Amino acid sequence: MLIGIVGKTNTGKSTIFKALTLMDVEISNRVFTTIKANHAVGFVKAKCPEEKAKSKCKPNLGYCKEGIRFIPVELLDVAGLVPGAHLGKGLGNKFLDDLRQADAFIHVIDISGSTNENGEPVGKGSYDPAKDVRFLEEEIGYWFFGMLKKNWEKFSKEVEMQKRDLIESLVKQFSGLKVTEPQIKKAIETTGLPKDTPAQWSDDDLKKFAFELRKLSKKMIIAANKIDVPGSDENLERLRKEFPNYKIIPCSAESELALKEADKHDLVKYMPGNKGFEILKEDGLNEKQKHALDFIKNSVLGKFGSTGIQECLNKAVFDLLDCIVVYPVANVNRLTDKKGNVLPDAILVPKGTNLKEFAGKVHTEMADKFIGGIDSETKRKLGSEYEVKDGEIIEIVFGK
Repeated sequence: MLIGIVGKTNTGKSTIFKALTLMDVEISNRVFTTIKANHAVGFVKAKCPEEKAKSKCKPNLGYCKEGIRFIPVELLDVAGLVPGAHLGKGLGNKFLDDLRQADAFIHVIDISGSTNENGEPVGKGSYDPAKDVRFLEEEIGYWFFGMLKKNWEKFSKEVEMQKRDLIESLVKQFSGLKVTEPQIKKAIETTGLPKDTPAQWSDDDLKKFAFELRKLSKKMIIAANKIDVPGSDENLERLRKEFPNYKIIPCSAESELALKEADKHDLVKYMPGNKGFEILKEDGLNEKQKHALDFIKNSVLGKFGSTGIQECLNKAVFDLLDCIVVYPVANVNRLTDKKGNVLPDAILVPKGTNLKEFAGKVHTEMADKFIGGIDSETKRKLGSEYEVKDGEIIEIVFGK
């Protein structure tokens, strides 16, 4: 699973990326600070079922803290976007190329309105952040349209002449973009375009289809960053009314990064996504740090309930991508793997995944030699078509 962190330059994309991963990346207010895409691992939060094992879990990947499982997700911080990116302006072509394999986007905007359309600092509140929501929709929509338009005349005629299935043909055409058959089918149904005569689609028809397909296949959540800047909350409420179909999360990337760094150095105790923190070494803090923590406590956590950063990633994975967490084990009674490790794996899968598909996510050999499964709660046997549920612990049974 890959989540792309996108947006124009100088909105705090790289700060959010660093706050989620603690990876060293260059952060500044210069245009195009990020030139090459940064890859790293972030973590979504889920309740760990370790209490059922009456023993502390031992994750192979990620970690567990106070009964909360942190499950790894790959993140990609790409070069900033400028208007006309789909035409190659700025670093547009590279930006869009980097995003091909992303499953969903976190679109970072400067909710304080202090960064213009070119990513340049301007007076606080002098720029309308709603423009950024529209512009990114347009750029990625036109990117899809450009890829379709490039070979559409030849492609559509061949589909009609050879009486090929349009949906299956489009799945192959978009194979490099992680576009699925149901998404293509729904885009055609939503736009009302005739699938039997694609050669008759006009450019406007093709554009309409491309934009709809983008919405379905590359969903976005909006990180309204710099919410700690005075006046930003007014912009937030306005955007929520203007874009009711988007999840818009108030964020303070600098606050999250400061808390994580302080936690890393044992100055505070902080759980990512929580509404509070505990100071552990007050005498280890200078006056500037104390003032910063006090500001975060009152102006960010006290006002918005969290820094919003962890919430963005969790909502992207669990809401946009509709994923659940399932725990495979080798011993359904002890809830361990063959080596005795308790709940070693936490696997993210889309809702609706059946048991055999889940087995394949754990290991390809399990799917090839699949026999069935056993539910940890009821100890009943499960068949290949059983739909796995969130938080379940399941033993996969497979042949030798």
